[in-house]
Amino acid sequence: MLSQLEAAAVLPAKDLRRAKSFYKDKLGMEPAEEREGELRYRTPAGAAVLMYETENAGTAKNTALLWVTPDVQAEVAKLREAGVVFEEYDMPGLKTENGIATTGGEKAAWFKDSEGNILCVAQDG
Repeated sequence: MLSQLEAAAVLPAKDLRRAKSFYKDKLGMEPAEEREGELRYRTPAGAAVLMYETENAGTAKNTALLWVTPDVQAEVAKLREAGVVFEEYDMPGLKTENGIATTGGEKAAWFKDSEGNILCVAQDG
């Protein structure tokens, strides 16, 4: 069954070289493996992220990848220092202040990568 198999997030990139640079320079991530037309990343906890080259990058309007952090404010500050720009939202049920939304006990902040994918850092209550 699928519940017994490893899963991976999949992100599209219009320009794989540009995406690799963004993930390294802004997010501090190095690919664990590179293949023709794709990059493979691994988090310290073992989560896998596959990035592949396609013209469809940046077309999704939803969060494509999420990192969980114990301190979203500290993570946002570090990412801002690296040049990451956070999205601001003001809609029913979701309003950010200085890039961070608080809903219940959770806090989250969204940003776009170099390919237009929506990424998120979040903190559980």
